[in-house]
Amino acid sequence: MSSLNPSFSSPFRSAVDSLGRIGLPAPIAELASRSWDAVVVGAGHNGLACAAYLARAGKRVLVLESRERIGGACTVEEPFPGVKMSPCAYLAGLLHPLVIDELGLPARGFHWTPAVNGMFIPFLDGRSIQLWDDDEKCDAEVERFSPHDLEGFRAMCAVVRRLRDALRPTPVNGDWSRDLWLGEPPTREQIEERLGDDEEARAVLFDWSMAEFVEHYLQDEQLQVAYLGQGVIGTNASPFDKGTASVRFHHSSGRLGGMPGMWGYVKGGMGMVSFYLCDAAREAGAAVAAGVSVAQILPSEGVLLAGGEKISAPIVISNADPRVTLRLLDSQADPAWKTHVESVPIQGCTVKLNVLLNELPNFIARPGMNEPHHYGQINAPLTKQEWKDSFAAAKAGKLPEHLWCELYFQSVHDRGVAPSGKHTMSVFAQYVPYTFASGTWNDHRNAARDVALASLGRFCSNIPDAVADAQVLGPPDIEEKVGLTGGHIFQGEILPQYMWSKRLSARTSMPGVYLCGACTHPGGSVIAVNGRNAAMAVLKDTGAVS
Repeated sequence: MSSLNPSFSSPFRSAVDSLGRIGLPAPIAELASRSWDAVVVGAGHNGLACAAYLARAGKRVLVLESRERIGGACTVEEPFPGVKMSPCAYLAGLLHPLVIDELGLPARGFHWTPAVNGMFIPFLDGRSIQLWDDDEKCDAEVERFSPHDLEGFRAMCAVVRRLRDALRPTPVNGDWSRDLWLGEPPTREQIEERLGDDEEARAVLFDWSMAEFVEHYLQDEQLQVAYLGQGVIGTNASPFDKGTASVRFHHSSGRLGGMPGMWGYVKGGMGMVSFYLCDAAREAGAAVAAGVSVAQILPSEGVLLAGGEKISAPIVISNADPRVTLRLLDSQADPAWKTHVESVPIQGCTVKLNVLLNELPNFIARPGMNEPHHYGQINAPLTKQEWKDSFAAAKAGKLPEHLWCELYFQSVHDRGVAPSGKHTMSVFAQYVPYTFASGTWNDHRNAARDVALASLGRFCSNIPDAVADAQVLGPPDIEEKVGLTGGHIFQGEILPQYMWSKRLSARTSMPGVYLCGACTHPGGSVIAVNGRNAAMAVLKDTGAVS
């Protein structure tokens, strides 16, 4: 169902080859002179996926991106000479297999390496545990670490598996129709029907804090704290706060590569996903323009550009976060919709470090420079008291003494991203304030870098000495760089009260205005099905599909 727009169907330079710097498909005046069926505001991965589906259905689609490089939070940059890194999105796990298949990403070069080595957690007393994704190897590690917790650990993993199977069952013969991520978000009642009498699954999805979750199944306190960070990823909440266990489920609910719950490394970096989606959209006939800022959304009319030009289209789909969309709508925003948007917390608490290393970290608990744990994910844990102190400090506008850090090493899987002899390390750390009680992020950036590296250095013999350079992105930096209000990586909280049918709808109450970003169902991360869902809503509303 492809209908190429003849004006823009000439060969284009692949977004992969240009690392997302695609420029304009035609002069602005020519773009403005055309009549479009739909305009997508923002060329993040969901906006590009949405455009691809609409173009494949024969719609004349224009995507407008304010930055010179497409991809939003899922892109590839060169923060250091000769080094390619994704500044915000690091791993693939929730990217929907249906989108990968329908848009032909493997044929475009999409390849990922599953992080089967799982998650490694060292401790200050010299103990450590490697939670492999292989059940037998993981069981052996848990039994060695805390023998009396083996059955509890198995039960903890089983409840997550039951949730995934109930809400996102394995497709049969490629049929994803029972996947609740697709289409209209389910109500609580529909979810309850799927869960039946599984009270543990219900508690994980709607009620338990992450602390309650691990304490329900595990006795060893170190094993408990090894997992606490998985309940607050990108979430401005303490692991002791109600509902954070659901964040753990959200991040383990993927089925990428037919490997339930698996995460892994995309060859070339996560931004390649956006670049492949861009090429899929353009090959289907969509036009994608970078370096073009939208000043206003005009419901049922199109958009007004910062330069004063008007792009006419009856439908506008915003890939921008809902607060930015609200600002672009200005006085034309429906008051009730505005209230809903403003009710969703959107202040980030994450600091991201993109680090160039002279050598990989050498962990005191398991020495070595090229060990199995370097090929998975690594957590630098906090004690329960440190978790509480860290969260309280950030809430008070201060840097904590210690940060929880999750580490990823793209370069061990993909030597093409760094010069010979160097390695990349992506650090995802919490909690930091969006606004400091005194001073700005420019005043505190070096201190944040030092705290993050010192938090990791507690467990390593060569950190920070092995660090050649580091880029530090606090919430305001993420906001400025990527355009995410508050620096919130999920366009708003993903706690239970903001998920499923409680999440913002792809359809808004303004005529012809839709949303397709992470603020919509099924939530945040690099999923791309948000964009697909929005496209399907547009096609249904315009009578293109039943």
